[in-house]
Amino acid sequence: MKVQVNTSNDIDNKEALERWAEDYLNDHLARFDQDLTSIEVQMTDENHAAKGGGVDKRCMMEARVNGRAPVAVTNYAANQDLAFRGAAEKLAHALDHAFGKLDRREHRERETIRRDTEVIDQVVPPQA
Repeated sequence: MKVQVNTSNDIDNKEALERWAEDYLNDHLARFDQDLTSIEVQMTDENHAAKGGGVDKRCMMEARVNGRAPVAVTNYAANQDLAFRGAAEKLAHALDHAFGKLDRREHRERETIRRDTEVIDQVVPPQA
C-alpha cells in the first residue's frame, strides 16, 4: 500500500519520517493490505513554535479503502513519535471496527437453511 506523509514546516527530519512511516504502517496494518489503496499522514505542530511543552503535535491519518469511504483518525501527543504511534493504533482499531461491521452485514445477507421453509418443514413437521 502507498503511504504519503505531509508535514508542516515545524516538523523535523521529513525524509527519515517518510521512510520510517511507510515501513511502520505497512508492517502494523499488514492485515488490511488487500483492502487499502493508500494511507495519507499529516503531521503538524499545533502551536508552530520551536519551544516544547504541552500536547501540541497532531497526527492525522486517512486510509483509503477499496470501494468504500475513507477512514480517518487524529491523535495529539507531546512529541511526533507518540502522536504517530497513537494515530496508527487508532487507525488499526477503526479499520477493525469498519471491516467487522462489514463482515456482520455480509453474514446476515448470505444464504442460510434457517430461512428455507422446505428444510424447516422436513425437520419440524407442521402441526395439524
